[in-house]
Amino acid sequence: MALKIYKPITAGTRTRIDLRRDELTTDRPEKGLTSGLKSHGGRGAKGRISVRHQGGGHKRKYREIDFKRDKHGIPGTVRTIEYDPNRSANIALIFYADGDKRYIIAPKGLQVGQKILSGENAAPTVGNALPLQVIPVGFTVHNIELTLGRGGQLVRSAGASALVAAKEGEYVTIRLPSGEVRRVHQKCYATIGTVGNEDRMNTQMGKAGRKRWLGIRPTVRGMAMNPVDHPLGGGEGAGKGRNPVTPWGQPCRGYKTRKKRKVSSNFIVSRRKK
Repeated sequence: MALKIYKPITAGTRTRIDLRRDELTTDRPEKGLTSGLKSHGGRGAKGRISVRHQGGGHKRKYREIDFKRDKHGIPGTVRTIEYDPNRSANIALIFYADGDKRYIIAPKGLQVGQKILSGENAAPTVGNALPLQVIPVGFTVHNIELTLGRGGQLVRSAGASALVAAKEGEYVTIRLPSGEVRRVHQKCYATIGTVGNEDRMNTQMGKAGRKRWLGIRPTVRGMAMNPVDHPLGGGEGAGKGRNPVTPWGQPCRGYKTRKKRKVSSNFIVSRRKK
């Protein structure tokens, strides 16, 4: 998917860089696989903002994605490649031989009319889902399970891929896009290939209004606020003499906030930050 650069006719198109979206084949989702999606605008049960910089935006419908890929041994045909407003990757509509229809994350190179399959006997080709134990070392995968039967949880965003690095005993070593190397049980499923729509990271909005269409509200720097609103607010000049913090005083750069999960940490071979 290539990039589209606009002529500087207006201020909004002067710096706008968008996707061509040539591979998309329809603009209408499958009705039976969509449901309503309520926007909460970052508010909690009490109506107060619990997540900042959210609100507004265009109304969306949620597309039900098949992360489990549990149609083992039943061939499917790619009917359409579609845009999904709820994720960075595109999605593909699959028509299975038994009449079932499901959405999957569209990997790079997947074409309309292509046959896909999931299960231990599937060939290791793009779009097929297999257990990690039968995927050859050196292959790139995405939509990786962490818990048997739960469905893919890792490597699902646009342009992402993980590498099958080694196999030892009941576990397969995976190198994730972040640089982290971890072990995953060999019976967990993964999909062959790289997630498509990789040029999304090179786009530019061009104007603030496009951010608002996506439901992203403005972000104000703490140093531009008053002392009552932020620990970095107030004062003359730009120097505050303290490390960056959140509006509630918690350090927000270089400060570890990850909880110690001993069960998960035991499977990490090498962390992303040395």
